[in-house]
Amino acid sequence: MKAISTEIHDVLLLEPFVFQDERGFFFESWNKRTFINELKLDLNFVQDNQSRSKQRVLRGLHYQVRQPQGKLVRVACGRIFDVAVDLRKSSATFGRWVGQELSGDNHRQLWVPGGCAHGFLVLSDIADVLYKTTDYYAPEHERCLIWNDPDIAIDWPLDHGPLVSAKDQLGLTFRETEVFE
Repeated sequence: MKAISTEIHDVLLLEPFVFQDERGFFFESWNKRTFINELKLDLNFVQDNQSRSKQRVLRGLHYQVRQPQGKLVRVACGRIFDVAVDLRKSSATFGRWVGQELSGDNHRQLWVPGGCAHGFLVLSDIADVLYKTTDYYAPEHERCLIWNDPDIAIDWPLDHGPLVSAKDQLGLTFRETEVFE
């Protein structure tokens, strides 16, 4: 697996080695030894999640103030623009964002550490998104950073307005939201 650094410390774009022939393809999306030995990430995943969304659905930007979740995100089918926002005050990249296209064709994954908000925009007709988390979902600790915050200024690849849940429309601005030390 190849790890590519991003503009945010600890957020990594991961490219697995894909074995492909006339029958299809195979790749390891997760191998604890590889992550420890090659990527220097000793992760303990406790939950796997999957969502299916249609084009223009924007989910996020979610995070948990207690029980922060690191997320290993990939797409089984379709394409998304996947985003992480650094909410760690102690980080040199506090308040900055990174975005990467993940798809069922490119097999890339994004490692989003705890302390970052996460969200994505569906670019294809549908997308099946899978992600592992390092802690359990805790709704009482969940927070949402508004997707169109003017201070963060994410450059979402949108031609029309996104489809956003009522809950995510109530997300707070960067200036209002809780952050990590």
